[in-house]
Amino acid sequence: MAISPGANAAHNALALRGRIPSLATTVNQEQQQNLFGFFTPAAGVHRQPPATARPEQVAKVITTPQGDVVLERSQRANNYRLTLRRDGTAVATIPARGTEREALRFVEQHQDWLERARARQRARPRAAEVWVPGARVLWRGELTEIRVATAGDKPQVCLAADVFRVARLDGDLRSTLEAHFARRAKIELPGRTWELAALTGMDVKHVTVRNQRSRWGSCSANGTISLNWRLVQTPDFVRDYIIYHELMHLREMNHSARFWARVAEVCPGWQDAERWIKRNGSVIGL
Repeated sequence: MAISPGANAAHNALALRGRIPSLATTVNQEQQQNLFGFFTPAAGVHRQPPATARPEQVAKVITTPQGDVVLERSQRANNYRLTLRRDGTAVATIPARGTEREALRFVEQHQDWLERARARQRARPRAAEVWVPGARVLWRGELTEIRVATAGDKPQVCLAADVFRVARLDGDLRSTLEAHFARRAKIELPGRTWELAALTGMDVKHVTVRNQRSRWGSCSANGTISLNWRLVQTPDFVRDYIIYHELMHLREMNHSARFWARVAEVCPGWQDAERWIKRNGSVIGL
């Protein structure tokens, strides 16, 4: 079973029409942008919609008063949709029998929504592109400044109370620090998984830590749990939620209501963790 970062809210989306389940009436304003254009993942898979066009889609960039908009024609779409990708690209999806003219009219009609979505996106925290002393990176759930360590004969940097050795202090430190993060994850994450497995009575056979680019973790029917090393960059409650999520897949190999009920039993704050992932997952690049 698998869960990906931002699995419930990977895109900002608005649909011209469509069927919305009654559950949507309980969604708060922050989640409003994600009510439309949702998808049904395959059984046991909890992942975000693809950020790039599917093979059957043909993309075309149009300049509008609302800025550049990518028009994508999709044979699978039933309605016009307006989405805002994580990179800030506005995408108007045209259904099989739709027209570019109607798609542009749809964008114009929802200009206010697009502006609000862009404002929300700009307000989200962003990590530095280049990791040098003074830059801020996500570490243990906080945007933390990279500081040069004053103690020691060899070059080192600090992230809060943690000290990491580096080859040199000039240039981009990202690959070096991420290697340190991954090594720590291979020690910390399996230990925490075994601990929570014992607390919940789950029979875990094996725990691996991987460099996944599209999911936080996964679980196989044979009892193997795989976790993304980037979980060490998240708050403890988010890390634990992901582990609990995968552990509960050993009982329910799906994302049914019964599965989510089991998650709530062992992790009552799981919705807070999902909200954190939605707001901050892009800081890690997932």
